[in-house]
Amino acid sequence: MAHLIRRCLGAGGISLLVSQAASAQDGALSSGDTAWILTATALVLFMSLPGLALFYGGLVRAKNFLSVLMKVYGIAALASIIWVVAGYSIAFGGANEYWGGLDNLFLKNLTREGLSGTIPESVFLAFQMTFAVITPALIVGAFVERVKFLPVMLFSALWILTVYAPVTHWIWGGGWLADKGVIDFAGGLVVHATAGISALVYVFLLGKRRGFPKEISPPHRPAMVMIGASMLWVGWFGFNGGSALAADGSAGMALLVTHIAAAMGTLSWIVLEAIFNKKATLVGAATGTIAGLATVTPAAGVLGPGGALLIGMIGGVVCYYAVLLIRVKLKIDDSLDVFAVHGVGGMLGILLLPFLSATALGGTGEGDFMVQLTGTIVVVVWSAIVSAIILIALKTIFGLRVDEQAEIEGLDYALHGESAYN
Repeated sequence: MAHLIRRCLGAGGISLLVSQAASAQDGALSSGDTAWILTATALVLFMSLPGLALFYGGLVRAKNFLSVLMKVYGIAALASIIWVVAGYSIAFGGANEYWGGLDNLFLKNLTREGLSGTIPESVFLAFQMTFAVITPALIVGAFVERVKFLPVMLFSALWILTVYAPVTHWIWGGGWLADKGVIDFAGGLVVHATAGISALVYVFLLGKRRGFPKEISPPHRPAMVMIGASMLWVGWFGFNGGSALAADGSAGMALLVTHIAAAMGTLSWIVLEAIFNKKATLVGAATGTIAGLATVTPAAGVLGPGGALLIGMIGGVVCYYAVLLIRVKLKIDDSLDVFAVHGVGGMLGILLLPFLSATALGGTGEGDFMVQLTGTIVVVVWSAIVSAIILIALKTIFGLRVDEQAEIEGLDYALHGESAYN
């Protein structure tokens, strides 16, 4: 019963009411499931701290390295508290199919004995908290090297409450998109689409970096980019494998297809760079890894090995061309390709899911394209509109961008009084 409910709602999460029903059917805590989700929780936090921080940090110029780490680190702390205060209640409360409600503010209903399926509710809550941490942190890559610190923190707090938590409820919390049959196993829409679209809105309202694109130096630490990407690759086993919410065959297959897609995304990017640029770069290979991972994320619960090979390859190729289109052709300064890799990859995975989950490819045969498309449109529109409202308000009150001197000097010293390299 519990496994069927998880699969129908996308496995990334289930509402408290559904969880309690599942618990009644299961009848007992599973120590194996609990141990696995505890491990997966640590792996997903590891993706943000230090994985994403190092991946993004290595891509910027040396004078802005610490400012990137500070934003990711600060968001991790802030998002955790926002999740405890209200985010979890909004996402997984049972008020109605559009809004979880505020009945569980400050986790006032949480007990040591409470279960969510076969694991303690506290473990489920913590696992979901790590998703709430990394999602706004992904957006950081779009506005590096030119944005103020305070508006980033305020935006992240408001965005979790008005974009991330409601969308989580719609898809993973037993909400209206779950009722329609939208499948998003580990966050193609909930994580990558919301972050990618919001990042694009942020870029348009913020403006380009000074001297973009001709005067922007290449990544200052490619080796660090690879190290960060490697941490993300390992952590993604918890991200996708943990979204089965059990230590079972579904988790095992999710982990396997995640690795296959990451490898194919990496190789696809290497081949494309070798063909068109004559040299394959380490930064490109790492970016291909993330493209493969983002694309497989929503479908990891329904794919087999054959589908994983295809989705990883397609994700790598499509995201490669998305980067060329957005940053090179259109000259949109999405600095670290958040939309082109995470947004495009996540939405692509959602839309490919019904085709690549075919039983002939080792999948479960689940997914309806029109339902997946409807869910994608809804999430994109909601994320864009709400993000724009938040950012316009913050821009009016505080301003979003540092002054020209701070941008020239570098944000490390201008905003934080520190230097990464002495």
